[in-house]
Amino acid sequence: MEIAQRTESRSPRIGEIAPDFRARSTGGEIQLSKLRGRWVLFFSHPADFTPVCSTEFAELARRQSEFEALETSLLGLSVDSLYSHLAWVRAIRVTLDADVRFPIIEDPSMAIGRAYGMIDEQSADSMAMRSTFFIDPEGVIRAITCYPHNVGRSVDEMLRMLKALKAVSNAQTLAPEGWREGKPLLSPPSDIDEDREDWFCRFVDAP
Repeated sequence: MEIAQRTESRSPRIGEIAPDFRARSTGGEIQLSKLRGRWVLFFSHPADFTPVCSTEFAELARRQSEFEALETSLLGLSVDSLYSHLAWVRAIRVTLDADVRFPIIEDPSMAIGRAYGMIDEQSADSMAMRSTFFIDPEGVIRAITCYPHNVGRSVDEMLRMLKALKAVSNAQTLAPEGWREGKPLLSPPSDIDEDREDWFCRFVDAP
């Protein structure tokens, strides 16, 4: 496993390049930087065969085509070994009737988890590794979400977030609360005539 060295020991932030790494996965060797040109949904979980994560992975597998339609690669991460990942994928297929085809990376040393600020040098285990990073085609982190180990992530929300990020990627519009594809967006205040009553919050049609 290889991870690009960071000059600062802090978590990567929105707007920064996602830390690069090369590691083994269920889909062969993966190097994050080689996925440039597509969006990447990079999500972690603390261990294989955990109940909440199993349901998340099953639903992501069932809806992988929706992410593919958005030119987005799904990329999972766990501290467990590649052999454990393969066994877990088989168990999900049998138990939850879902075929996990996206790669799951092994991170037994928790090096990738540390590089992404999910855990630190003092962490005794990987329970905090429940983060999702939305990475754009240039390798820039555009959003980060974190969940506790006992509450499952929503695939609907992952898709909504991804569509919203893509819709506002040109920086000409903003996504309002609960924005859904096809709904109006917002104009930035700097682009609006301040003589208007709605200068601070004006809706515009989505392109």
